[in-house]
Amino acid sequence: MNKLKSYAASKRGRDSLLSYGIVIIAYIAMQAVIAGGGLSSSLKGQLVPICAYIVMAVSLNLTVGILGELSLGHAGFMSVGAFTGIVVTTALADAIPSAPVRLAVAIAAGGVIAAIAGVIVGVPVLRLKGDYLAIVTLAFGEIIKNVVNVLYIGRDASGLHFSLLSQRFELAEGGKMIINGPMGVSGVQKISTFTSGVVLILVTLFVMLNLINSRTGRAIMSVRDNKIAADSIGISTTRYKLLAFVVSAAFAGMAGTLYGMNFSTVTAAKFDFNTSILVLVFVVLGGLGNIWGSIIAAALLTVLPELLRAVSDYRMLIYAILLIALMLFNNSGLKRRIIEKRGLRQMEKLEKADMAGKGGA
Repeated sequence: MNKLKSYAASKRGRDSLLSYGIVIIAYIAMQAVIAGGGLSSSLKGQLVPICAYIVMAVSLNLTVGILGELSLGHAGFMSVGAFTGIVVTTALADAIPSAPVRLAVAIAAGGVIAAIAGVIVGVPVLRLKGDYLAIVTLAFGEIIKNVVNVLYIGRDASGLHFSLLSQRFELAEGGKMIINGPMGVSGVQKISTFTSGVVLILVTLFVMLNLINSRTGRAIMSVRDNKIAADSIGISTTRYKLLAFVVSAAFAGMAGTLYGMNFSTVTAAKFDFNTSILVLVFVVLGGLGNIWGSIIAAALLTVLPELLRAVSDYRMLIYAILLIALMLFNNSGLKRRIIEKRGLRQMEKLEKADMAGKGGA
C-alpha cells in the first residue's frame, strides 16, 4: 500500500514537472528561433495570444475537468480582466513608469475584479447543473459583454469618470476617454510581452497543480465524482464548487489583461460566445483534467490556422478535419489502452519489487 501511495505521489510529481518542462523548453526554443530570425512577423504576433489562451484553457480545465461542470461564459471573465487591465495601466501611467511593473499590477487587478465577477455569477448559477448551468453561464458571458459595450470611462486631472448607456460626463482639458462604449478602447500602449506571458503561465500552473494535488483539490474532485457521497461525509459542495469557479474566473481575468494589453484597439466583440467555445475546444481536445494536454492543445490550435495560411483556399477545411481526427483519437479506445498498459506495467514493477523485498526479508 505504501508503494502504491508513493507511486501515486511520484506520478503527480512527474506530471507537474512535465507541465513546467513543456513551457520552459518551448520558451527557450522560441527565443532561439526569434534570435535566429526564423520566425515570421505574423507568427511572432501570435506568441502573446497563445500564452493568454493557454492560461484560459488551464483555468477552464479546473471548472470543466476537475469540478466537472460545463461553463460557457469564460470569455466574459476574460473581457472583465482585459478592460480592467487597460483602465489600470492608463490610470497608473504616470505613477508607475516601468511597463513590466505596471503590467503586473494590471494583471493582479484584472484577476481580482474577474474573481468578484465570478462570485456574483457563481452564487446563483452553481445551484444549477448540466445543460442548465451551461446555458446560464453562456447568458452571463453575453451579459458581461453587453455591459462593457455600454460602459464609458474617461480620465482627466480630477480622476476617473464612469457612466453607462451614454457619456454623461465631460472631461477637462487634456482628459482622455479610456473606454468609449461600443467603440471600445483605442490607442492602447502594448506592454504585454512573450516573457510576461510565459511567467503568467508558470504562475497559473503552480497555483492550479498545487490546488489539484491538495486536500482542497481532492474535495473538489469528490464533488465531481459523487455529490451525495461528498455531502454525506461533511464536504460543503457549494463552497468547493464556488471556490473552483472563482479561481478559474480569476485566472481568466489575468489572461484577459495579458491579451488586451497586446493590441492597440480592443472591443467587447473580441470576447464573444465563439471565444468561450474555442477555449472549451482546447480543454476537450487536451483531455478533461489533463493540464499539460490543455497547454499543447491551446498552443497547437492557436497557431495552426496561421501555419495553414499557405493553403488559404483549404485552410479552414484542413483545420476542421484535424479537429475531428484529434477528437476521434481522444475518444477512441486506442488512447485509453495505451494509458492502461503503461499503468499495468508500473503496477507489475511495484509488485515485483515488493515481492523481492519480502523474499529478502
